[in-house]
Amino acid sequence: MKKDSNTCIRVKRDGKQIDRCKAKIEEIRVPISSLARMMSLVSNEVRMKILFLLRQEGRLCVCDLSEILEMKIPAVSQHLRKLKDAELVYFEKEGATIYYHIPSDIKSKLEIIFGLLPEAELV
Repeated sequence: MKKDSNTCIRVKRDGKQIDRCKAKIEEIRVPISSLARMMSLVSNEVRMKILFLLRQEGRLCVCDLSEILEMKIPAVSQHLRKLKDAELVYFEKEGATIYYHIPSDIKSKLEIIFGLLPEAELV
């Protein structure tokens, strides 16, 4: 007979705590899913650099990012598309040039992440 792998041998079960935690998880289900998606996108080093640069400069075009990161434009564009699809960046067109920006609500979340970098790197 196979024992259920989801059983516990603890003596006292705190049902109220478990119910409270389940309710809290359900309450934050959508925001936590959104944050997890953001974190998975930001965990890529190139996308982290793009967001860092956009945060510092306010706006940059794909050509600027390509030159700064020493990458081909199509590669940078692919990263920007992923960030745009996740609503972590948006763009504005000025003439033939497209400039990328970070929405203000995302900037505040990124401040927490980039706050983990040494201050010398934030200049």
